[in-house]
Amino acid sequence: MRYLSTRGHADRKRFCEILLEGLAPDGGLYLPESYPQVNSAELAKLRKAWNSQGYAALAFEVLSLYIDDIPATDLRALCDKTYTEASFGTREIVPLKLLKTKAMAGAQVSLEALSNGPTLAFKDMAMQLLGNLFEYELARRNAELNILGATSGDTGSAAEYAMRGKKGVRVFMTSPQGRMSPFQQAQMFSLLDENIHNIAIEGVFDDCQDIVKAVSNDLDFKRKYKIGTVNSINWARLLAQVVYYFAGYFQATHSDSQKVSFSVPSGNFGNVCAGHVARMMGLPIEQLIVATNENDVLDEFFKTGVYRVRGSADTHETSSPSMDISKASNFERFVFDLLQRDAARTKNLFHDQLNQQGQFDLGQDPLFEAAQSKFGFLSGKSTHADRLKTIQDIFADNRIMIDTHTADGLKVAIPLAKPGVPMLVLETALPIKFAASLVEALGRQPDCPAKFEGIELLPRRVHVMPLSVDAVKAYIVKHCD
Repeated sequence: MRYLSTRGHADRKRFCEILLEGLAPDGGLYLPESYPQVNSAELAKLRKAWNSQGYAALAFEVLSLYIDDIPATDLRALCDKTYTEASFGTREIVPLKLLKTKAMAGAQVSLEALSNGPTLAFKDMAMQLLGNLFEYELARRNAELNILGATSGDTGSAAEYAMRGKKGVRVFMTSPQGRMSPFQQAQMFSLLDENIHNIAIEGVFDDCQDIVKAVSNDLDFKRKYKIGTVNSINWARLLAQVVYYFAGYFQATHSDSQKVSFSVPSGNFGNVCAGHVARMMGLPIEQLIVATNENDVLDEFFKTGVYRVRGSADTHETSSPSMDISKASNFERFVFDLLQRDAARTKNLFHDQLNQQGQFDLGQDPLFEAAQSKFGFLSGKSTHADRLKTIQDIFADNRIMIDTHTADGLKVAIPLAKPGVPMLVLETALPIKFAASLVEALGRQPDCPAKFEGIELLPRRVHVMPLSVDAVKAYIVKHCD
């Protein structure tokens, strides 16, 4: 299996090369030269692995379709080490919770629980594997890696918990100053491990993401200081997320001829892009539903064909803050496929037009129709009032608390759910991470796992910096030399 850049760079690389690299040298994102196809026999094999051996075995089978430069015995051991009941709380790892509300009109709507890992967010599903992959590959190379990341909340804590204490790894995690929930801040900033560095940027998440891309695009700096990424621009992280689409499908169906739909709360387009990859492989997905909050760049695109990024001043601060994003960095992967893998045109859109005009328009392009007909995408938007009402309705009918991002996913999903096609809504985090909104909606605090009691009172270490690529580079140099 070889990987190419969405912007046409000549190199073709293997998995372990791009694992440590992040962005391609031309600023593009890596994708496989072609998606492995899961025919009926292969799908039956994957279902059997899930039914008989569980999530770790399914992960091994799916990852093996993309990774041929790690021996099978080692890859299986890495999956077994990562996906344990001790780490994720249940044997299924990602169990389904069937919901009922009056608005569902006979449709089958379930939550796919992705938030039982160490930091209570879906990011753990991929990040825990990524930490083990990094440690394994760095040991093989006798090398070190300095991870530079950006987070709007959950990526940072998931990465830091996965990498803390890992040999040969340092983490430099940027986040928007004051724009995460108090619980999210406490999870990250209370980690005092020597290899963990938290950097609060005076800006919004998009500014943090721009810094990461700018450093990654400085190839001399990137090579000298061995810079890698854990954001979903790293293909390995997105690949690990593909697995739970298969796990959800096998739990919701009895036959491989059935179809399902997924609703995905979306900011950076990484989580739903993993669903796109699963669908391209042949998983019987009818619709992939992109659910946004008030920062509705993606909803606008799927309705009009216009992709129009917002500036810092126009990025809303919402009660689903992990989706307060206007530059969806994974979106380039989907557009590359939408444009029939035309790398030159993809580069023109994302490098030239976005930089010069802040937007591009595919609404009149015949290929845009394929966003729905061929790729199965629909979209919708949720507001603060919608979130509160959805949280209230789900709790009243099911006695289940959901977080604000999951509420966005449900609000958009329920009107689009069809009888006979199970709708799976990807849960993004446990409610305690956004307690203030739960109190506003329900008048009560969500449950807090015992291991996180009092976390907001712990000592913290965080470095506040102006919005400056050079300042971040200087900080990295200081702590690496």
